[in-house]
Amino acid sequence: MELGVYVDLRNPAPWRRPWPAHVAATLARVAEAERLGAGSVWLSEHHGFDDGYLAQPLAFAAAIAARTERLRIGTAVVLAPLRHARHIAEEAALVDVLSNGRLELGLGAGYSIPEFDAFGVDVRDRYPATDEAIVAVRDVLADGVTPPPVQQPLPLWLGYQGPRGARRAGRLGVGLLSADRMLVEPYREGLRDGGHDPALARMAGLVDVVVADDPDAARERILPHYAHQLNTYRHAAVAGTARPAPKEVTVDTLREGIQSRGGIPGLSVLTPEDAIAAVQARVDGVPVAHLYAWLSIAGMDDDLVDRHLELWLTRVAPAVTSS
Repeated sequence: MELGVYVDLRNPAPWRRPWPAHVAATLARVAEAERLGAGSVWLSEHHGFDDGYLAQPLAFAAAIAARTERLRIGTAVVLAPLRHARHIAEEAALVDVLSNGRLELGLGAGYSIPEFDAFGVDVRDRYPATDEAIVAVRDVLADGVTPPPVQQPLPLWLGYQGPRGARRAGRLGVGLLSADRMLVEPYREGLRDGGHDPALARMAGLVDVVVADDPDAARERILPHYAHQLNTYRHAAVAGTARPAPKEVTVDTLREGIQSRGGIPGLSVLTPEDAIAAVQARVDGVPVAHLYAWLSIAGMDDDLVDRHLELWLTRVAPAVTSS
């Protein structure tokens, strides 16, 4: 198992920086993550988010490939229903060449209706379209693209959640972008059903951890950024539906959660020692190949980001990957 970082390129208005500077700083941090020992970097995709988000993960992956030499470069995920399979395959092959064989190509179905509307795609077809895309991408890569990828075959993943999705990923013989132990058996069942060796199961996923020397002080500073992040996801989930707009998450709401539960619901800010224990408990008995933490929470302060990155990769990663 390797530990890495997850990049969404958010640049929220309350803390916005000039975009060229923000992108350059993110690339520099990814290069620094490699220097500190990161095993991988994973890139997401969304469209039309007010805070910018990352809309073209394979384009950004190409930039990372040119700035790094060793770490794996993954997509978690490319929104397959919004793209032609040949475009995905050709772009992925080029990134694999640029990186000398370091791409991990993850596809997902998406969920936000405005994104599908923007591309003229029916959101109701997203799961069959994603299943078809993973097969089509594999076929295009096998038939030959120019330039061909270095890796033969290129590692493929599906970002499916829930038992049904895990079985589908297994039947298709690809990795599962989830580190949820409840999905191990459904995933392995799918591998068996698809004629694949269940011993080859490989999973990867996000762990919602920020590492800090003083978690209480860091948590308080992260609250506005995490509230922003939660609200964007919650609004994206209901946009274009008949469901009512979700109640806004506020810093006070999150503080109430800390008082009642002892931490931010959905995000753990931990010392290195506690982070090691949390990660070990998370992956015990789960065939996790890659586990990644947020590089930054929605524009949080540079000193928090840099110290989190250092502790995650120099204290937590060596402890959990050597055990």
